[in-house]
Amino acid sequence: MTRWDLGHYTPRKDSAIAPEVWEKLLRLEGRYPWRRGMLVPALMEVAQHHKWVSRRQMEELAEFCEVSPTEVMGVATFYTMIYTQPVGDYNIQVCRTLSCALCGAERLIEHLKEKLGIGEFETTPDGRFTLTPVECLAACCGAPVVQINQDYYENVTPEKLDEILASLPEKRTLNPKGEAR
Repeated sequence: MTRWDLGHYTPRKDSAIAPEVWEKLLRLEGRYPWRRGMLVPALMEVAQHHKWVSRRQMEELAEFCEVSPTEVMGVATFYTMIYTQPVGDYNIQVCRTLSCALCGAERLIEHLKEKLGIGEFETTPDGRFTLTPVECLAACCGAPVVQINQDYYENVTPEKLDEILASLPEKRTLNPKGEAR
């Protein structure tokens, strides 16, 4: 591997990645001796802005980071905070590993399915909520644990979950298909 020359990358004119994201990525270039080192930060920037990373965006990031599209997909699917399909404004992740399972995780999942009218890995028609059962949120002492976007909630009951959901503000930055409005 060799160091790359700063500033030689120009994003495509028809890029699926927002111009403001490219601005951030191009500013980050100097912090990394090799482009491949930018892969995780680049994926995180795209995911944070667009709420998910499409196949086309992964192809562009592969070109930018000088890696294969397969490598980008492998990294994107490894990290649970990088979504490879559209998610709602609020991604409700319910831990279902042993501690949480023993303390009622399935009851929470069933409650959410009924309350929201969706199944696992589905998004409400209005694009507000996505239900995602996950493995281990690393907070076993507070089981059952629910993560909504970046916020953790411990010792969650169906009643507490209803209160949490009711307290979430309305927000709609993307349509239900994950496209900018």
